[in-house]
Amino acid sequence: MKLHFSLMRKTFFILIVLIQVKLFAQVANNCNCCTQNHSAFDFWVGEWNVINSINGTLAGTSIIEKVEDGCVIREYWTSEQAGYTGTSLNFFNTTTGQWEQLWIDNAGAVLKLKGGRTGNRMILISDPFKGADGKTYINQITWTNNTNGTVRQLWEVLRDGQVSSVAFDGIYTKVEKTKNR
Repeated sequence: MKLHFSLMRKTFFILIVLIQVKLFAQVANNCNCCTQNHSAFDFWVGEWNVINSINGTLAGTSIIEKVEDGCVIREYWTSEQAGYTGTSLNFFNTTTGQWEQLWIDNAGAVLKLKGGRTGNRMILISDPFKGADGKTYINQITWTNNTNGTVRQLWEVLRDGQVSSVAFDGIYTKVEKTKNR
């Protein structure tokens, strides 16, 4: 009887270990955000110097990383204008089927965008808003994944579907990592 009980206990222990290993493997392989839609904006991930396309000067630096188990792309922006910083949270909303961005800066400005990827471009737009002139506008920001490894960010302000002004036009160039010797 003791031998039978001991064998049962060992078998039970092995069964518990196997169940735990299987559960751990399922959790480790469970990637809620490992879809093609969730990776559509991955081309923007990296550490960048951002050059102003209009005058060729350094506009700032940006560190863009995937966080929250790959479900969120977070941007950390530091402007060359002393003291100006901002951050954005970018994610694919599975409920709406769209990408969304929430931008917040240290001046208190907030910008909410939504949209999606078309070809090599991520195009996000804001809800309509009233300008100082009382007219209705929309912000449209387009990130283009260029073949040379850079990313262009073009922020246009639209009125009646036409470009009213360009708020920003910058080229993101990857920061070269140096090896420590």
